[in-house]
Amino acid sequence: MHIDKFEEAIMNCRFCFMCRHLSAIGNVRFTEVDTPRIRAAMLYGLRTGTNSFDDEDFVDALYRQDLSACCVRHCVNHYDENGLALAARADVVEAGKAPEAVKRLAAKLVRSIGWKAEGPSSAKATEGKAGDVAWFLDGTTAADKAAVAAAKKLFAAAKASPKIITGGCIGKALKVLGFRRAALTAMDEFAAFLEKEGVKTLVVSNPAAVNALKQDYPEFGVKLPCEVKSMAGFILQAKLKFSKPAGEVYALADDFIRNYQGCACMDKLLAALKATCKPFGTNDEETYCCGEGAVVLDKLHPELVKALAEYVAARADDPKKDRFVVASAYVKKALAKYGRLNVVTLEELAASCL
Repeated sequence: MHIDKFEEAIMNCRFCFMCRHLSAIGNVRFTEVDTPRIRAAMLYGLRTGTNSFDDEDFVDALYRQDLSACCVRHCVNHYDENGLALAARADVVEAGKAPEAVKRLAAKLVRSIGWKAEGPSSAKATEGKAGDVAWFLDGTTAADKAAVAAAKKLFAAAKASPKIITGGCIGKALKVLGFRRAALTAMDEFAAFLEKEGVKTLVVSNPAAVNALKQDYPEFGVKLPCEVKSMAGFILQAKLKFSKPAGEVYALADDFIRNYQGCACMDKLLAALKATCKPFGTNDEETYCCGEGAVVLDKLHPELVKALAEYVAARADDPKKDRFVVASAYVKKALAKYGRLNVVTLEELAASCL
């Protein structure tokens, strides 16, 4: 089983309470089953034969997890409880025990596989030499007109005219749901598409997609024909001149940027924008990203995303006036829709400073 690779997490997390406060779902459901300790204990029971995937409540708990990786980042021994959860989902799928809603969503994602490229066949790269540059505009970001307009403004300021690549699942969501074979198929096809298009530099807005391309693809043995840059990384490399300071903001750390990749690009960009970042919440360890790490939590459990957004909003000093900045259009949508907060993406903040 896939969970066998995470024996350290199973054996140690099942006795540990130390990261209980970092389980976002546990914090809004007030249930022990939604904490790392109990999930590990249930998976220990699976290995010893006292638990099974026939228990629908057990499986449902595995698909409620926010997958923020906060617990991994702050664990003193860095036990990979997040990797254990993903492995457990893969085992559920391979055992044929995935919930019907999960199977339907996976089938929809598989049908979405396919992409198109529009725009110039080549663009001037910002490092000063010719190259084929493309911008992967995922569906979540594409639905945010303000974020798209801001990104186009930034590309124009950088004197770059990239191809715009749009389309369906590139493998991340399928992997998160536990459908590893389907995820690999999507990854292979997207890599082949990029090679066919001659892409040398791929700029990506969605942190989940960046994480997929930089970490999941190598994990699955899929080699990309291009360099991958986050939008924040692209803006920093372009060395744009910003005429106005960003001012006071609450910058919410991104699950993928901080916890998965350990990247400082968001902090560096905020510094370049002369943003005054005010501390938010009661600690700097929690996730306030409304299940971003789970990628499609809003599709499976919109009620949980609503509860997570309300949890964040309840900690705001002045919800109507405070300005929040996030790296992901997914997080912006959740906080604006359910938390009724004033939220902008990094692209929007940067474009407003030009």
